[in-house]
Amino acid sequence: MTRSEQLFERAKKTIPGGVNSPVRAFGSVGGTPRFIERAEGSAIWDADGKRYIDFIGSWGPAIVGHAHPEVIAAVQQAAVNGLSFGAPTEAEIDIAEEIARLVPSIEQVRLVSSGTEATMSAIRLARGFTGRDKIIKFEGCYHGHSDSLLVKAGSGLLTFGNPSSAGVPADFTRHTLVLEYNNVDELSETFAAMGEQIACVIIEPFAGNMNLIRPSDAFVRTLRELCTAHGAVLIYDEVMTGFRVALGGAQQLHGIRPDLTTLGKIVGGGMPIGAFGGRADIMSCISPLGGVYQAGTLSGNPVAVAAGLTTLRLIQAPGFHDALGRKAASLVEGLVSAARDAGVPFSADSVGGMFGLYFGDKVPTCYAEVTASDRDRFNRFFHLMLDAGVHLAPSAYEAGFVSAAHSEADIAATVDAARKAFAQL
Repeated sequence: MTRSEQLFERAKKTIPGGVNSPVRAFGSVGGTPRFIERAEGSAIWDADGKRYIDFIGSWGPAIVGHAHPEVIAAVQQAAVNGLSFGAPTEAEIDIAEEIARLVPSIEQVRLVSSGTEATMSAIRLARGFTGRDKIIKFEGCYHGHSDSLLVKAGSGLLTFGNPSSAGVPADFTRHTLVLEYNNVDELSETFAAMGEQIACVIIEPFAGNMNLIRPSDAFVRTLRELCTAHGAVLIYDEVMTGFRVALGGAQQLHGIRPDLTTLGKIVGGGMPIGAFGGRADIMSCISPLGGVYQAGTLSGNPVAVAAGLTTLRLIQAPGFHDALGRKAASLVEGLVSAARDAGVPFSADSVGGMFGLYFGDKVPTCYAEVTASDRDRFNRFFHLMLDAGVHLAPSAYEAGFVSAAHSEADIAATVDAARKAFAQL
């Protein structure tokens, strides 16, 4: 029995399912999760000492690589002064100013402790600002595990979502409409029918939680136009895409100015943090200025802020995002070529430092198309790659991440491992 297997059995006695976040349990792909002991650069090492080229990167924040020396030094220096104060610090102002400078749509920003907290708070703020109750989200997009967002699509157009988790009362989701990603007609029909009742639309501007899915130009432009016309708040959930697909996030690539933006991951440089911000007139509705309540003892935690500020500085190096995008593109091109040579139906896509792998003939555009891909073949591929020392997301429905620390040798070794894996499929 491996050390990871021993640890998993031990963990299951005191931790539900043996993990503290569901996807880590390998429930989708089968087998035993690898328990990680350390990470550096583009690699992680498990409890048995095996090294893996890592394309999860803690689900996004390790954009400069694991344990970057400057980030670690900033954390160490901050920790010496105290781990948490529950009082304001100058560093909170520094990171707020930096976020507002890099993302022009954010005039004011509130720091929180997680992406879930950021999206939950942004939606509450949008409802308080508009005085409306209904919200729109899109099938396959994940915005954290707050009750009103754990929703699956109803049975037809203009039907409200149904809870997708036990423990969520139907009353909590009756104001949530779930539409198809990239469906311009459905979006337009929904606003035509009830636009004056919609408080906000929240979207992953490049979906990453049903694998990587690009929005069409027409879709994002229609979304902005309809929200403006009907007085609804447009929320870009850039917890995953913010500072990763471009320095200014997905909104920079789209040329869209959302009303509110949620952030996380890279803003903490690997430490727990989240943020939401946007138009000053909307943000002025949050307490203590307005009647929308939000609070958090650990918001603006000094250690997390130190890691985030250092990471935000590092990613502003000239050519950083261009180089990141080239690495991700090189990876997916190599994988597509290897699959083609093996005669395996496969496609892939990338934007900035994010990438998606799909066991189907074409890159999907919505949740239904993603779920039509060959999940069994992905699961076999996943384990073959893991055995070969390549750490991919343990689900056919999750995006992957390339960091600045990934080398050409890492990409070449990954493509070589994939070529051998495809030959066994």
